Amino acid sequence: MATESSEATSSSEAISEFIHTPFYCEENIYFLCKKLCENGKANADGSDLFVVFISNEKKAVGFLSNVFTKFVLLIWDNGHLAASFKKCHSMYVQRKRDGDDDETSSTLVWDMDSSLPFPSPLDSYLSETTRPSFELFSDFQRFYRVVHAPVFLRGFASDRSHMKDSAGNWNAQPPAYEPVVAEDGTVNNLKEYMDIHAPTETVAIDELTKMVLRQDQKHGVVLKESQVKEFFSQLNVTNALSD
Repeated sequence: MATESSEATSSSEAISEFIHTPFYCEENIYFLCKKLCENGKANADGSDLFVVFISNEKKAVGFLSNVFTKFVLLIWDNGHLAASFKKCHSMYVQRKRDGDDDETSSTLVWDMDSSLPFPSPLDSYLSETTRPSFELFSDFQRFYRVVHAPVFLRGFASDRSHMKDSAGNWNAQPPAYEPVVAEDGTVNNLKEYMDIHAPTETVAIDELTKMVLRQDQKHGVVLKESQVKEFFSQLNVTNALSD
């Protein structure tokens, strides 16, 4: 079994193997998951993958500068670029078993819009992109919607209408392939994934890890940033699709 360090390669080199259209990150991760399942880097059913949407009520989340390849808003601190802000960011997190039990599992981040190694270990990814010591104004705090990949692949749909201006013109050239349609025929529900608010109830981590694996949990669970590491460390993906 390959280790985290041996699997992480040059971001641009590794990403070239996958479908990637700038500014269509939600569709990119949809096809990323399919490819990871096909090429054996993830379980064939996607049970060890989780799509993560990062946003907040203001639709402006902050990340360390020079890590992400595209920005929505930039702020300056004493004349130096301090952080980049995006409306929403999405990626895959893989809870990967390195042995016969989850005690020897690793957690990898597959992020196609980052300049970090692809994939990156979760700890180093969070350290490089969020820098715990870098304090953001409350309006820019990050919240994480985590959805089990098999559920996401069945339920996600986007007609790309969010990428058009008021006159119906494209803000960015769309992919050549047809828009993604959900298994039930839904043609657009992207907003349901991107609308992320601070959790209003306190739920124990062990309960959240059980909830996200439920097949009826279409939109997954929403985490505070302080919960992310513990959440993924407690996830047990063994027989995850049996419930």
